[in-house]
Amino acid sequence: MGFSSVLFLTLLLAIGLVFFLRAASKDRTTIVDVHSSLPPIEVLNGLSHWLEERGWQSDGGDADRQVLRFQGSVASSATLAVLLSIFGGLGSACLGLVIGQIFPVVGWWPLLLSLLGGPAAGMIYRVKAARMESLELRLISSSEDEGSLLRIRAHRDELIAMELELAKRLNLTSDGTLLSSPI
Repeated sequence: MGFSSVLFLTLLLAIGLVFFLRAASKDRTTIVDVHSSLPPIEVLNGLSHWLEERGWQSDGGDADRQVLRFQGSVASSATLAVLLSIFGGLGSACLGLVIGQIFPVVGWWPLLLSLLGGPAAGMIYRVKAARMESLELRLISSSEDEGSLLRIRAHRDELIAMELELAKRLNLTSDGTLLSSPI
């Protein structure tokens, strides 16, 4: 009776790993409105230069809609892939031990699950997390008196880096929700 509860807990841990893998590779594209007291050409040039320094490549734009687009590839974290492989291997080994205890007739064969679970977890993460990202800058309004209002659509981490690094230099302000979020 005790082994069935351990099997249940082990399966719950496996489900948790699956959800962690999904969350680690989830698309976190966000849209934020940013205001600057500087003229639009100065703000757009500053943002474009900063993005190109970070490895983003200009992907054209739409002059009618006043949009600039950039493309960049996002790599997966090698450290997180190794950590997930270790967790997947340990979890699979635990599942193999529980199966071996519940069904002693199978012997040590269920322990081979660790050879499958570990590399599979890291590989799934690496494949899903590595992707092409896009960043879009749209000039919403511009006036000499009030400055510039931009709508930026990008990955949440890129928006946070932009806010932290360029806020003072380009006099950027937003509603502040990116930096106040707990995640």
